[in-house]
Amino acid sequence: MFGYAQRIATIDLSSGIVKDYPVSEKDREMFLGGKTLAAKIFYDSFSSKVEGFSEENLIVITTSPLTGSTSPCSSRFNVSTISPLTGLLVSSNCGGSFGLHLKRAGYDGLIICGKSKSRVYIDITDEIISIKNADHLWGKNTGEAQALLGGKNKGKFVIGIAGENLVRYAAVISDERAAGRGGVGAVFGYKNLKGIVASGKETIKMFDQESFKKQNLGWIKKLQSHLLTGEQMPKLGTASLVSMMNFRNLLATKNYTRGSYADFENINGETLKRDYLIKNKGCVTCPIQCGRVVKAYGKAVKGPELETLGLLGSNLLNKDMQGIINLNHLCDEYGLDTISFGSTVGFAMELNEKGLWNNGLNFGECSGLEELVKKVATRDGIGNDLAEGTKRISEKYGGSNFAMNVKGMELAAYEPRAAQGMGLGYATSNRGGCHLNGGYLVVLEGLGLNVSGKTARGKAAYTIFFQDLMEVVSAGGTCLFTTYSLLPQALINNPNHSLVRLINKLIPSYGWLVSFLHNHSWLMSFNLKGTLPYPNAIKTVTGFKMNIGNFLTIGERGYNLERLINIRQGLRSSDDTLPKRLINELQRADDSDSKVKLEEMIKDYYRIRGWDEQGVPTRRRLKKLGLEGYYR
Repeated sequence: MFGYAQRIATIDLSSGIVKDYPVSEKDREMFLGGKTLAAKIFYDSFSSKVEGFSEENLIVITTSPLTGSTSPCSSRFNVSTISPLTGLLVSSNCGGSFGLHLKRAGYDGLIICGKSKSRVYIDITDEIISIKNADHLWGKNTGEAQALLGGKNKGKFVIGIAGENLVRYAAVISDERAAGRGGVGAVFGYKNLKGIVASGKETIKMFDQESFKKQNLGWIKKLQSHLLTGEQMPKLGTASLVSMMNFRNLLATKNYTRGSYADFENINGETLKRDYLIKNKGCVTCPIQCGRVVKAYGKAVKGPELETLGLLGSNLLNKDMQGIINLNHLCDEYGLDTISFGSTVGFAMELNEKGLWNNGLNFGECSGLEELVKKVATRDGIGNDLAEGTKRISEKYGGSNFAMNVKGMELAAYEPRAAQGMGLGYATSNRGGCHLNGGYLVVLEGLGLNVSGKTARGKAAYTIFFQDLMEVVSAGGTCLFTTYSLLPQALINNPNHSLVRLINKLIPSYGWLVSFLHNHSWLMSFNLKGTLPYPNAIKTVTGFKMNIGNFLTIGERGYNLERLINIRQGLRSSDDTLPKRLINELQRADDSDSKVKLEEMIKDYYRIRGWDEQGVPTRRRLKKLGLEGYYR
């Protein structure tokens, strides 16, 4: 079989038994890899609800066909589990080198079950898997733990002190990249698993090596010539979005009470580049190089991404860029998701402001946040409450209307009252308040194209299209940032041209066409190599019959299967909602459209998805997706 190492190992931490997990060629073709294949494994492994903190819960780590290849931006790997934060299936994607080295060690994935009685780590060397004592690693931060696990030709994936202490939004770190969302690190900690190290010399066979090389050259050229992936992202990284978001009232500010921040220039990409940048940095095989190495307090550290600048900056009324850089570094070292940490602190500040929880935290007073990171990671004092996340804090102290989470997961830095499609994406995302799993429709609503964020018209269809696209791009192993290059440059380069304005105005009117194609994917049984390179890349690596239609169907199949798992976990249609602040309160008093019109979009969303009124995929839809036996 081409594109795969052809082995997935099951590792039982309770018994120490390691065995192979069978995956058929048909399953690989239907689910590819990554989060989509992980969903298949999860669904088949359980028939009833599973708790996040339980021996029964699995940690499923999956690579993809393009992982380990020279395909641009394709070093990604996935880790899935039942989240201790949301109680739902969570899939977290990571750009560190662990996935590459896992495949070189001879494995496409790992299924970790049980719970070790002692502190351990997993060593994988040339297909040989060993469970080893981790007492010398326990209590170490992520940087030190990785250093203790060996040299450059090894991939490491470790938790920090936050994971050890079961912080519900603890991350797992590979190199300096995080599998950040949903508390995967806490599940590692619960199982007494400090981390995993992998190394080997296996190479992956390609179906058509020459076509693959040609494909790569064209794809790299496309990425490097596009305004967003070839200029904006390399120049300023994801921090480039701060100024645009602020201008369009999309930047979460003061716990999402508004969408713009007066001091945004202190925390934007231009300031990061001018005052702190040392060099650009990227994941393996990445020509975009959106990462940053920056200086702060005399140290060279990883630079903050847009989400961190928003949640630890404008969201807290924190204009101290150097302080944000240091907070970002500390969160990585302790193993904390910066999004959930920043949102939880912002919520705590508003609770204090409203007199609901006297915790001493105040907006704009951020000099003590470095110590607060440690308190959360160690669950010390106030940190014990903050380690639980916004949903559980609201259940204890009140304020659920402004606890900024969906399904228990804190929202990203995009304020959706200025972007209706982004609001719908948050509400329907399988893993909770996630911008990427939610479809990232904000890329049409001001951060790429200029489709009106105020209108709800057509947004359900576009949200579904982008959710399915994000699902399958991730399943293939490619960074989601590459999807920026799909946007027509003519519409980005000339935003004020009368024809471009007309096109942006008309795009919502064509939601019916997107919906029609979604329900008749066979009409897209062709490839557009220059426009949508992913299907052909997978075809040249695996030999699978791949075109735009069945490529997007893989994404739809995965999205529906994740939905079924979450329904089994207790999800109901009433959970497909947003914090009341975003639905009932105007972002701007002078603009009656500045709230999310969720109810009308949800109905369209369910209908186009082929779900019933309770948000359950119908038998007819599942049969169409090849999931006949998966009805709840």
